[in-house]
Amino acid sequence: MTDPGSAAGPHEHPSPGPAAGPGRYDRQITVPGVGPDGQERLRAARVLCIGAGGLGAPAALYLAGAGIGTLGIVDDDTVDLSNLHRQIIHRTADIGRPKVDSAARALTALNPEITVATHRERLSRDTVLDVLDGYDIVLDGSDNFETRYLVSDACTVLGIPHVWGAVLGAGGQLSVFDARRGPVYRDLYPDVPAPGSVPSCAEGGVLGVVPGALGVAMAAEVIKLVLGYGTPLIGTVLVHDMRTGTWESVPLAANPDVRRPATAAEVGAGIRSRVTVEQLAAALGERDAGARDFALLDVREPGEHAAAAIPGARLVPLDRILAGEDLPTPSGAEVFVHCRSGARSARAAAALSARGYVVHDVAGGIEAWARRIEPGMRIDP
Repeated sequence: MTDPGSAAGPHEHPSPGPAAGPGRYDRQITVPGVGPDGQERLRAARVLCIGAGGLGAPAALYLAGAGIGTLGIVDDDTVDLSNLHRQIIHRTADIGRPKVDSAARALTALNPEITVATHRERLSRDTVLDVLDGYDIVLDGSDNFETRYLVSDACTVLGIPHVWGAVLGAGGQLSVFDARRGPVYRDLYPDVPAPGSVPSCAEGGVLGVVPGALGVAMAAEVIKLVLGYGTPLIGTVLVHDMRTGTWESVPLAANPDVRRPATAAEVGAGIRSRVTVEQLAAALGERDAGARDFALLDVREPGEHAAAAIPGARLVPLDRILAGEDLPTPSGAEVFVHCRSGARSARAAAALSARGYVVHDVAGGIEAWARRIEPGMRIDP
């Protein structure tokens, strides 16, 4: 696996000039419990920030200011005008630039003594362990459930503490997960929320100060973990409501019924997502080219499948899946499921994810495929 400091690893943005003069950390060194030894621990720490967005931006700035020696930034996005009211690490001149590059410039300008390692990519089951390996702590400010489960699972396997936060509208929540000492993200959310049940920030909106408050609180948890200072939020979810100015502590315990990954092969098991027929078509092209391996399951009835089928789909009717029948692919593997319009595939996806599969539910089913991919396909007998 790749060491974040190796030549073969991510692109690094080391100090652009000589180290700053004395005095940069004087005010925090004098805090009881920090001192020169604590500052040295901060300098030696390697922290990975997932996302250079609303949460990652303020968190990374404060971690850089504190003197975290190596900051990794993971993000595959570019800066957009709509980001700037909350993603304060970026500037108007950065619009259109990769967020990791914009963030790296801001962080090294703030503190030229640190090194910033950039990972311009979207984490996947194939890459997440390599990216996280070598870091001491992970701060997850991602905005989608698939990445959150992948990051938590990878931290569980690697034994890395994991600071997590999420925001929406005028509120948010955060916690610290550590499989060695307490709960993990799957204990908080054993099942992936149903598609559409939780609006995105684009749909539900977000006040810029909310991820600012949560991101700074997340940075504080990282610093506590590095220094062994105070009491980290392990076993506690902190819920913030900006409208009332309140912070509520909610206890969280490990759930004995939650399956935690123990090996690399189990990272991401049980995740289900909703994909479009265009995304399915692209995935099938990757499979045909030998770049990807998955099963496409048609959960309709035999007569429906005989009348029309998506190329490469295997017929496994819904009742057989619900009965727990063995599939032609092992547990933990990646599967796409479709039906006629989406109702049956949603039930199949829920059942298969509970059995450990990584499931992608094809929205609109073969009806959408016939409209947008193969116009003119007749799906009725």
